[in-house]
Amino acid sequence: MNSKQKFEEMNYSLETKKDLIVELVINQFKERSKKGQEKYSTTLSENNTDDFLQHLKEELMDAVLYIEKLQSIK
Repeated sequence: MNSKQKFEEMNYSLETKKDLIVELVINQFKERSKKGQEKYSTTLSENNTDDFLQHLKEELMDAVLYIEKLQSIK
């Protein structure tokens, strides 16, 4: 088997093997996108008006609160 055939076989193996965790996350992103489109009547790629840095800041602040909560119940 030459190197091209080995590469093609390796590439095929990588393409056919799925990671369940990755698939679960992809499905969650798709569901979140669907809900967002229903709620805001637009897609993230089409939305150029929101302050995404502010949204990110607020989401990260929420994440810190969730971490603190979980740490407090240990």
